[in-house]
Amino acid sequence: MASTGPREVRGKTRQRSRFGCRNCKLRKLKCDEAKPQCKRCRSFGLLCTFMSNIPDLQPVAAERGRPLAVRPPPTNAVWTSDASTSYQLNARSQGFITRYLGQGLITPDGSNMIQVNRKLLELAFTYPFLMHASLAVALTYDRHLNGSGCRRTLEECYHWSRATVLLNKRLREPIETKDKDPIWGTAAALVILTFSSDAYTPEQAWPLKSSDSDLDWLRLSKSKMLLWHTVNPLRPDSLFHVMAATFAEMQSPLPERGIDGIPTALAAVCNLTDSSTAETNPYFHAAHAVSQTLDLPEITTGQSQVFMRCIHGSFEDLLWKRDPVALLLLYLWYCKASHSIWWIELRARVECPSICLYLQRYHQENDAIQSFLPQGALAHVLSWNS
Repeated sequence: MASTGPREVRGKTRQRSRFGCRNCKLRKLKCDEAKPQCKRCRSFGLLCTFMSNIPDLQPVAAERGRPLAVRPPPTNAVWTSDASTSYQLNARSQGFITRYLGQGLITPDGSNMIQVNRKLLELAFTYPFLMHASLAVALTYDRHLNGSGCRRTLEECYHWSRATVLLNKRLREPIETKDKDPIWGTAAALVILTFSSDAYTPEQAWPLKSSDSDLDWLRLSKSKMLLWHTVNPLRPDSLFHVMAATFAEMQSPLPERGIDGIPTALAAVCNLTDSSTAETNPYFHAAHAVSQTLDLPEITTGQSQVFMRCIHGSFEDLLWKRDPVALLLLYLWYCKASHSIWWIELRARVECPSICLYLQRYHQENDAIQSFLPQGALAHVLSWNS
């Protein structure tokens, strides 16, 4: 990123333009940041490069001997830009953002989540990687509203890709305090995007269908947590500080021994006893995490993350191997969390029926497992797609 501090040039101190066009940056000139055509580009006959789709140092085309004027942006144009890139939101993009803010932020976490997302949207106009991530999530939410049978759109993929590329580029540069919240917000959005499956039918979803990206959402969630110590979302000046209670829920301790709180039938399936611990049984923590949510009318984002925190070590290995008990625990978590959190529902719509069909096909003889499933996996498929 271009430095925002003073720079010594020929004995003088010159303030570099932070939001200038790329042409001025390439020529090491200060840009007046006027849109859509800065003064220097206009005087040199160049197309101004605030927009990423305009080539650098591109001359203005001539028509009948006269320069072709650059078409001004629409009066309702909205820009997002930083020191290296910019993006203009069209009316369609603005509509998606408005609809998402109006409907998609209603979660069991209440006003804190709404407050955080609205502040993130304000920051998105200064950080294009956050804006692309926000647009991608808004498009994903729109796909959620359209119900099952809706594939990921090209526009959604574009914004997801741009957010990933720009964030990775930003992470290779020094991170200032003001950058930490946008980085954490973008990382969280990318987890949501990866989690929201684009499988069209249960047959196309894991575990029935195998691919290298089966548990990508889990890998990216862990990668996001690697940023925790860098950005510290709970620092006093962070906009995420209001979600301290949610973060505390995510880290809430689980029992160290025994089966208190676990339904008897589930404890039997997991082979758990009063003497069981996480060291002696790979299902121990996951079974406790699922059981804590079974009797709740709805669960919060923090409560849903307790189970995800349990997916590591031997239990994660069992999931990769499609172990029937591990799949059952994942299924039970989906059934509960998907009723409260929309991006979990988006994956559960196809993955829950896929798990049911898999267990019916390959573990039909396991009556204990089958007792937790609806009467016939086909009935479950129809119920999720109705």
